[in-house]
Amino acid sequence: MKENSIAIELDKIDRKILRCLQKDGRMANADVAKIANISPATCHRRIQRLVEDGVISGFKAEVNPWAVDRSTLVLVAAVLERSTPESFAAFEKAVAQFSFILDCQCVAGDFDYFLKVRASDISDFNRLHRERLLTLPDVRQLRSFFVLKEVINSAPLDF
Repeated sequence: MKENSIAIELDKIDRKILRCLQKDGRMANADVAKIANISPATCHRRIQRLVEDGVISGFKAEVNPWAVDRSTLVLVAAVLERSTPESFAAFEKAVAQFSFILDCQCVAGDFDYFLKVRASDISDFNRLHRERLLTLPDVRQLRSFFVLKEVINSAPLDF
């Protein structure tokens, strides 16, 4: 399902399935079926349909950033020199090349983009900032906000 697509009609069973999988994407089909009060075969078909319709966009493991030496989280606000389609496209293409950027959102307001960056520590972020972020095309200003505590991270969608 694309960003601007029309929402898929979900029934009560679809919603139960989605809530289960948001809590634990590795939950066994039989366990999901039991919670949704349907047969495992029906549950499997419904999950396949939800994937095919784009309601479920993928399954992935959540890696503990502390375990892989990426405990420092920084939100970076970027302001571009120009607000043109070409400038935005060049910036978006460039940030997509950096694996240390977890998220990039184009926003309205005082900034053009917010980036979510993971680094091992402040020194590592300083290096990434100097060697990579400052090289992004058409950037007029970058503001960095070090996250002191993650209160909510990747909360499930409520629907």
